[in-house]
Amino acid sequence: MPLAAREVLDPVKPRPHASLGRVLDDLGDTLLELVRGERDLPAGIGGVAIHDPHDDPVLPQHALVLGVGVREPDEITRLVRALARHDAAGLVLRSPVTVTDQVAAAIDETGLALLGLTRGASWTQLAAMLRSLLAEGDIGDIEPETLAGVPSGDLFAVANAIAALINAPVTIEDRRSRVLAFSGRQDEADPSRVETILGRQVPERFSRTLAARGVFRELYRSGEPVYVDLVEKRDDGVLVPRVAVSVRAGDEILGSIWAAVPGPLSEERTQALCDAARLVALHMLRIRAGADVERRLRAELLSTALEGGAGARAALHRLGLAEQPVVVLAQAVLESTVDDAGVETERQRLADGLAMHLSAVHPRAAAALVGDVVYGLIPVARDGDGEDRAVRVATDFLDRVGERVRAVIGIGPVAHDVSGLAEARASADRALRVLRSDNGAGRRVARLADVHVEALVLELRDLVAARGDRPTGVVARLFAYDEKHNTNLVETLRAWLDAFGDVVAASAAMYVHPNTFRYRLRRLAEVGGLDLADPEARFAAMLQLRVVAPAKHVRPLRTSTMDAG
Repeated sequence: MPLAAREVLDPVKPRPHASLGRVLDDLGDTLLELVRGERDLPAGIGGVAIHDPHDDPVLPQHALVLGVGVREPDEITRLVRALARHDAAGLVLRSPVTVTDQVAAAIDETGLALLGLTRGASWTQLAAMLRSLLAEGDIGDIEPETLAGVPSGDLFAVANAIAALINAPVTIEDRRSRVLAFSGRQDEADPSRVETILGRQVPERFSRTLAARGVFRELYRSGEPVYVDLVEKRDDGVLVPRVAVSVRAGDEILGSIWAAVPGPLSEERTQALCDAARLVALHMLRIRAGADVERRLRAELLSTALEGGAGARAALHRLGLAEQPVVVLAQAVLESTVDDAGVETERQRLADGLAMHLSAVHPRAAAALVGDVVYGLIPVARDGDGEDRAVRVATDFLDRVGERVRAVIGIGPVAHDVSGLAEARASADRALRVLRSDNGAGRRVARLADVHVEALVLELRDLVAARGDRPTGVVARLFAYDEKHNTNLVETLRAWLDAFGDVVAASAAMYVHPNTFRYRLRRLAEVGGLDLADPEARFAAMLQLRVVAPAKHVRPLRTSTMDAG
């Protein structure tokens, strides 16, 4: 790396991720402005939360709260004072923010920071960027590593360093032109760059232009910077030229760096950009590796906690869930809805999706893939309706996922302490097993109480299978008769019992005339020696048909020309 690169990159010291000044440095001008309050708070930012006016706040320590929909000065004042009681660090409102004397006094008295979100930027974008910057949810106590003096994986710090090296605002993008990080000074670029930052994605019309000119082809074919002269007058202003370089790891293209420049770079700055691309590749690989390591660690901690053994309390503490009642969720992909090659991918995709969904519900919620099941833990109030809330959360998540890949979620009871976690997991697993079986009847979410009988039937089947039991008595005689005479007496009995003795409904289910069905019913009573009027005999026959010889294990129905069958 040239001397110029070392002089800029090496002095960059690791900055705390949870810092309001850091947030304003990286997101200021483009997304956020400090409306009132101190830039350098005594305490850092501990997490991000979204204000819900209809729910009691559950905030991480020193939270930065997103006040979605909060506009009126009186409402702002009340919210500021309420957040101060919860030790929040700041409040973000949609710009322009009306700061009356009353609002100013509340901010000054409480010490909160009041920030404004740029018009046109979405709250979803802001939340994603903030969580990325603050690294909320980090687990473990390992000190941050550095690469070339920059905190490992901190692409925003790298982007700022590169911008200083080449004296131009830059973005770091992935292969799909999605913005991973950007530097300051974006106001020096053009409206297209601002649109790119706000949308975290290069505008489609811009991408089409680049593709038509062969820019991407040249960019990904060469390791050298590509100069793109886009100077032309548009309705939204003049487009500034770009210089881009691919980010590679061996033969793999990880992404690219784009700088908005007034003209071609000098030889020294061109070399600095090439060197920076290699550094960005290291950071991107570290992010990828770190995500894998964190996934495995979170899975191990979650698995240890759910087992309820000696290490459960320590695992919960590291997950940030110690001394809190939690509800256990168990999610699985219905494998019949996805090909074998894609099962593992879909499991991990849904695991990541559920983790993100739960983190929006509660900042300390946790989820991880353990085996072929994704387990989630949601903290709940001690005196609240924890199971009902979990059902709503799970249903909402599956509604968002859609029907492309079918997934189901079992809900366990509230575990009030570590000792109850193993039992709660077992209940969630029992409910999940029903949903994954034919007994699920198309349900997607269920508590054990909702499917308790079905769970017991499945467990009885396990016992029967372990013992090798076979049908006996009436049911055994009917099976033998059907096998010998090619009739459907077993299925006739099954349909009649399922229809609670309603001959019309049972005959319709078997697609035969009611009189034919009545004849078969009399015939099976004679062959099997079954008293259809005896409730105990009916229950015994139903239990055998459900447990010892469930429908999916018997031979398919065959059409018979015999009146008896």
